[in-house]
Formats: sequence, structure tokens, C-alpha cells
Amino acid sequence: MAIRTRPPYLMKWTLFALLAAAPVMAADRPHILWISSEDNGPHLGCYGDDYAVSPHLDALAAKGMRYLHAWSNAPVCAPARTTVISGIYPPATGAEHMRSQTSLPSEMKLFPAYLRQAGYYCTNASKEDYNLVKGDDVWDESSGKAHWKNRAEGQPFFAVFNSTISHESQIRNAIDEKDRIHDPAKVRVPAYHPDTPEVRKDWAQYYDRITMMDAQLGQRLREIEEAGLEDDTIVVYWGDHGSGMPRSKRWPYNSGLQVPLIVYFPDKWKALAPDEYTRGGTSERLVGFIDLAPTMLSLAGIEPKPWMQGSAFAGDFEQAGREFNYGFRGRMDERIDLVRSVSDGRYVYLRQYLPHRVYGQYIDYMFQTPTTRVWRGLFDEGKLNEAQSRFWQEKPAEELYDLQSDRDEVVNLVDSPEHAAALAKMRTAHEAWERSIRDIGFLPEAEIHARSAGATPWEVGQDPARYDFEAVFAAAKLASSRKREDLPGIVALLDSNDSGVRYWGATGLLIHGRAGFDAGAAVLRKALEDPCGSVAVVAGEALGRFGTVEDREKALDLLLSKADQGTGNVFEAILAVNALDYLDEAAASRMEAIRKLPRKPGKPAPRADGYVGNLLKHLTGGAK
Repeated sequence: MAIRTRPPYLMKWTLFALLAAAPVMAADRPHILWISSEDNGPHLGCYGDDYAVSPHLDALAAKGMRYLHAWSNAPVCAPARTTVISGIYPPATGAEHMRSQTSLPSEMKLFPAYLRQAGYYCTNASKEDYNLVKGDDVWDESSGKAHWKNRAEGQPFFAVFNSTISHESQIRNAIDEKDRIHDPAKVRVPAYHPDTPEVRKDWAQYYDRITMMDAQLGQRLREIEEAGLEDDTIVVYWGDHGSGMPRSKRWPYNSGLQVPLIVYFPDKWKALAPDEYTRGGTSERLVGFIDLAPTMLSLAGIEPKPWMQGSAFAGDFEQAGREFNYGFRGRMDERIDLVRSVSDGRYVYLRQYLPHRVYGQYIDYMFQTPTTRVWRGLFDEGKLNEAQSRFWQEKPAEELYDLQSDRDEVVNLVDSPEHAAALAKMRTAHEAWERSIRDIGFLPEAEIHARSAGATPWEVGQDPARYDFEAVFAAAKLASSRKREDLPGIVALLDSNDSGVRYWGATGLLIHGRAGFDAGAAVLRKALEDPCGSVAVVAGEALGRFGTVEDREKALDLLLSKADQGTGNVFEAILAVNALDYLDEAAASRMEAIRKLPRKPGKPAPRADGYVGNLLKHLTGGAK
């Protein structure tokens, strides 16, 4: 790790950090102010958006620096914020899903705990939304009342203020006329959305909310100025993922992952600024939320922990940038999915591991936005063009987009001979990253938790004896290839001793639909009795959709049993109710039994206890 030569006052800070009993004074370390906002991409004036009205953030950018290629790594809040607080990619900790809860080994702490050990007063006002269990050592205070003003006299602070006013839920809420300043007629509608009054209204209100958010964050900056702390405080602003509009939020395209990131270093602390830092300037460096934890430690003179998977882009331990940014999507609320993405700043590559599921699977929360409902309705009526229709269709295994010519990511270049080299480069980068983090997300969620009994998903994922990553990853690639010639190899996967490999065998046959069933009917019938419930559920869906009447009845028995979260496993239940939903008319004969399934789990299921209920409401006609 390349380390900067420290100025004398920073050498003095190291001594203070080593002496736990010694007081830490503000003069020895910078204050750090984080201001974050929800559900907004770089739709700001300072990022060149002429439609946006964002004077306070524009002013911050004018005296600070903007990152042009910042990714949230996850396109939805909980896994994105989990990345921020841990400095580890959630697919390596079993925490990629929306929402879930896993643990880290006791020796691995969430990064504010290390700042507190070094004498910082750490506050969060107030959203957490972590998919990792939080220890008591993370914050001095985390609440709506948390504030840096409550610290001891002279104590350095790390303070987080989060604005929720631009959140997806606010786009569909009523807005005071005084705040309605963006004309829907002047909205730029992206190529994947239909151009309707409802869509224009939602986009205009999204921009109205950004202006309201900007005013709130301006107040946080004024508090620093009024306290006379502007010259002592490093300021970092970020949005937590792309816009709350459908196909931005929840999807690991650039539109769902690119976020504004603005940093300001006062002259007193310019020695800690990034090497390329210039007032009012921009940085082409690829950065992500994975880098925030090591960077904050670096600013405080603390060497980032060796298990952190990002790189400090400022401070004593600044490192060189990387060639790629990485994104991911796991379960989104009640719907199962697995997508990984890579960008080099120009190209965006997506690898779909469950391509048989349409992009726009029904999600109760997402369908509360008017744009989503109108968009789906127009698709059902056959009134959309190809780019607008794609969100409601099944997916290819791979996607490649060129942001220079296709900012909306609607022209898939995977089959373009002119882009074969770019595709190969991005595919290689994706697979190298998977191996480097040992992505445990290729196991079904129930299996992650089962294998982690008495340990943590991180420990399981990093241990080849407990998780044969190479075997499971190879199975996932084969199963999701969508190539008919791979069917014999997919059938063979169901003979494996590894439940993760068998899961992909059953999934691969389901992906191939009728052809998959015809190739593997015998092994699917055997898999219906698999000791791994997730394997049995996937086999049950395949048999229920494509098998004989006898197959269907046995499959329905199995799926109803696994869908009972009152006595079973909540994650198997989510998978099973998804399967029942995709059986369509084949499940109609069991609708009375489906209606009687419990809406709440019988055992504690932190952060995931409402998703089976959402699916059952949809499946039984309570939501359309």
C-alpha cells in the first residue's frame, strides 16, 4: 500500500491515536461532515443537468470537487448502505438482499467504531438500514436528534445527516404548489420510459424533490459556517443510489448506480485531499461506496483494515484508482434475482444469472409509483416500442452498453462484432471480481443462512471447505447461459454432492423452460425430494409448469409445504411463493390453501418478515 509522507501535525496525531487515554482535540484532526440524500442520481446543476435546480450543492461543487464516475455498488438503499458502513461488498457477506440481516465476525467492525476508538464523536441523523447486525460501538448517537454539536468541547466529529425528501415514496406523494417548480413539459423522458403525462409528472416531481433536498442540505452547511467550523471541516456529499424512478432504482445499470459525489477540503486540510483535487474541478477516477469506509479511516490517519475491499481515495493512505466499478442486485423485496454488473466508465456490462425472470417482476412497493403502473399497462396493451417493452420481458444472459453513444442503456451490444473486445474485457473483469470476493450470493438465501449456523456468511464464503465457490460459480454460469447445447451439462449438475451446484442444476432446467423439462424430467422428479429445500422448490416450479398432471400435484404439495413460513423457513417460503405465482393457472386448484398460508413468519426473520405477505396478497388477488 502506497502511503503518503505525513506532515508533522499528522505524526503527532498517530501518537494520540496510540495513547487511548490521551484526549483528542479538534486541532489534531479534521471534522468530517457527511450529507447524503436518498434515491437521486447526479441530476444536479453542477453535473450539467440544466433542468435541475440545486444551488447549494452547486456552490459546494464550485469550491470542492465532483467525481464523474461514482457508483453506489447497489441500486437500492439497504445493500448500498451496507456497503458504505462495512467497506465490504455485500455479496461477500451474505448481505446483498433487500432487506436481510447477517453478521460479521466479531473482530470486524463497522467503520465508525474505528473512528470512535481514535477519539471521534460519531453521529448519524438518522437512517441506518444496514443488512449487517450493528454493534453498540458504532455511533455515539444515531437518531433524529443526533448532532455534532453534542460532542465534548474540542472533540473532532464525524457526523452524518441524511435527507429522505427525494426518496421514491415522495415522488408519488402530494407536493405543495410552492415547491412545484419543474415544468413536466420540459422533462427529458429516458428512452426506456413511455412518454405519457403520468411519467412526465413523476419525473418533474422527482426534480422538485431534489430542489427541496438541496435546501435541506444547504442548512447543514450553514450550521458549519455559523459555528465557525468551515475551515476545519471536510465535507462529503453523496446520493445513496440512482433515482427512485423504475428501472433506475433496483437495477444495476449506470442509471441505477451512478451517484453524485462531491468532496470539499478546506485549505487547512488540503494535504489530505485527493492527489487530483482542484477547486471546482472534476475527477475521472472510478470510485464507489466500497471506498468510503477506507477513505474515512484514511482521513483520520487510520490505516484501512486489510479485509476492506475498497481503496482510500484521499487521506494518509490514499491508493491508486482501479480500472472497474462493480455493481450487484440480489433479492429485491419479495422477488428473487441475481445480477452482477461492471463498468470501466464508458461501457457497462451486466450478467444475468436468472434470465428467465422478467426485468420488471411485480414488487408491491415499486408498483405504487404511477409511472410503473402506467408503463406496465401500456405494455399489456401492446402500445410500447422495443426499448420501452424490454423491461417487461425475459432477459438475455449478458448485456453490454456504451454510455458515450447510449446514455439510457437500451442498445445491447453483446452481439456486435465491433464490440467483441470490449465484451471480453468486461466479462473477464466480472469473473475476476467474483473470484476475488468469493461471492456467496450464488447460494440461495436460505442456504447462506443454513451454512452459516454457528459462524457468519463471511467466514463460510472465505472457506473453500465450506463453500466451493469455483464449483458453484461454474454451475451458475452454465445454468444461465441460455444455450441449448449446455442442457446435458446442466442435467449433470443435479448429481452433485453440493447443494449449491444442484440448485443451479434445477434452476438451469427451469430457465430453459419446456426444453429443460424434457431434458431433465427424471432428475427434476428426484430433486423434488432434495434435502436442500431451495433445490426442491425450484424443481417444484419446473414440474408444476411443464410436467404431467401427477407432476403438478406433487409439485403443488411440496410448494405449499415450503410456502408455510409459520412452521418453515422464511427464505424458502419467499422462494416457494414466487414459484406458486409463476405457476399461474396451474395453481388455481389450490387457491383456497394458498389463501390460508400465514402472512407472517413463525420464527423471527429480521427485516424480511413482510415479503411473503406481499407475495400472497398479489397472488390471491389483493394486488394487481
